[in-house]
Amino acid sequence: MKRYFITGLLIWVPLVITVWVLSTIVETLDQSLRLLPEAMHPKNLFGFPLPGVGALLTLAMIWLTGLFAANFIGQKLVDWWDKLLSRIPVVNSVYKSVKQVSDTLFAPNGNAFRKALLVQYPRQGAWTIAFLTGAPGGDIRNHLAGDYVSVYVPTTPNPTSGFFLMLPRQDVVELDMSVDEALKYIISMGVVVPPPHPRPVAHPAHP
Repeated sequence: MKRYFITGLLIWVPLVITVWVLSTIVETLDQSLRLLPEAMHPKNLFGFPLPGVGALLTLAMIWLTGLFAANFIGQKLVDWWDKLLSRIPVVNSVYKSVKQVSDTLFAPNGNAFRKALLVQYPRQGAWTIAFLTGAPGGDIRNHLAGDYVSVYVPTTPNPTSGFFLMLPRQDVVELDMSVDEALKYIISMGVVVPPPHPRPVAHPAHP
C-alpha cells in the first residue's frame, strides 16, 4: 500500500504543481484586461469569461513595445523615459538596480548564466555547481591580480537565492552541461542527474 501510494504521489504532485503554477501565471497576466474598456471584456462580449485572453494581450503588448523600441524614435523615447525616472528620488535607485540586472540577464550578447561551472565552495574539496555571470569590473579589478571570473552559486532547492563570488579562472571547471540541466540538478538536490554528453574521440593523425 505504501509503495502504491508513493507511486501515485510521484505522478500527481508534479502534475498538480504544474497546473497550479500555469493557472497562477495566467490569472496574473489576465489582470491586463483592466486596461481595456469594460465593454471589450470577454465576459461582456461573449457572456462568459475566457481565461488566457489577458495573457495573450500581455504578450502582444510586450512584443509591440519591443518592436516600437527597436526603431530610432522608440529608442529616443526610451532614453527620455530612463532620464525622467533617474531624476525621481527613491524610484531612481530601484529602477536603475532592476534595469541593470534585467539588462545583464536578458541581453542577447551577454554572458550571464550562459555557462554552468564546477567550483570548490564553501571550502577546498567541496564542489558545487555555479553559473558564469561575467568578469569583475570597476575598482575591484584593480585589486585582483590575475584573471578572475564572476560566478553565482545558487542554493538548493531554491536557486533564486545564492552567493556571488569572484574566483580565479583556473579554479573553475566549465561543464559540458546546459544551464537548464544544471538548474534541474540543483533543484532536485542531485536526484535528477543530467544525461552524459559524449565527448568527441580524438583520432590519431595519419602520416
